[in-house]
Amino acid sequence: MVTVTDKAKDKVVHLMQDSGLDESYFLRVSVQGGGCSGLSYNLDFDNEIKKGDQFFEDKGVRMALDMKSFLYLAGTELDFSDGLNGKGFNFHNPNATRTCGCGESFSV
Repeated sequence: MVTVTDKAKDKVVHLMQDSGLDESYFLRVSVQGGGCSGLSYNLDFDNEIKKGDQFFEDKGVRMALDMKSFLYLAGTELDFSDGLNGKGFNFHNPNATRTCGCGESFSV
């Protein structure tokens, strides 16, 4: 399961409203090859269910993960930071053995 902090939830809801997306949309969380550590996080809004999708809901945020991404992200917390040192979504992934300096890629 992937969880979200209150700040991440607020930002996701705000982005969905700004984009004019209705309740049929959900947050697609995935892992792709790339980045300086080998794997990169990806977030997007989607309304198409794909074969093998795993669905979770936390704090009212519906999320879909494909099976490969689920294996890498089980137990991960999605946070959002808008402080002086950076702005954006952050992943606290207990499965990552190494992360890059910017926090956008990882390896297991």
